[in-house]
Amino acid sequence: MKYSRLTKEQFEELHQEFINFLATQSITADEWKDIKENKPEAAEQELDVFSDLVWFGVLSKVEYLEHISPQQIHLFKCREKDMHLIALKIKNPAIDFTTKEGFQWLRDNLLSDSIEFFNAKKDYSDDKYMDIFKIIQQGANITKGELFQYFEKLIGQKS
Repeated sequence: MKYSRLTKEQFEELHQEFINFLATQSITADEWKDIKENKPEAAEQELDVFSDLVWFGVLSKVEYLEHISPQQIHLFKCREKDMHLIALKIKNPAIDFTTKEGFQWLRDNLLSDSIEFFNAKKDYSDDKYMDIFKIIQQGANITKGELFQYFEKLIGQKS
């Protein structure tokens, strides 16, 4: 398996897609039941292959990622050959970006000396989608990029 196994909840959500996946391999519902009961390792393999297909589909559409922690915000724009990063770091440990109050403080004090901005570009490794997957595994969320675009305009960078 290249990425990670989908959770039980994710499999339940993608129940119809999984049925279609099995059908493309000419596996009927009865055959699937038999595989699960008598060949659990084969069933595990099918779950892993399906999980990787789902992850690949998701990762190939990712344009923006956000990772917000108490003291830092990392905003990523996933481009064709590289990733553009805008990062903010707060020098005041009393401020927590993950709270409503901390985010409001950020809005009110955006140009304060307490906030450091970083701007970087990073080329992908040989596997763009694994690079994106690793950032998601570290806690980033896939977004529409509103925050990235806002800060991109604010710092006057065009990616």
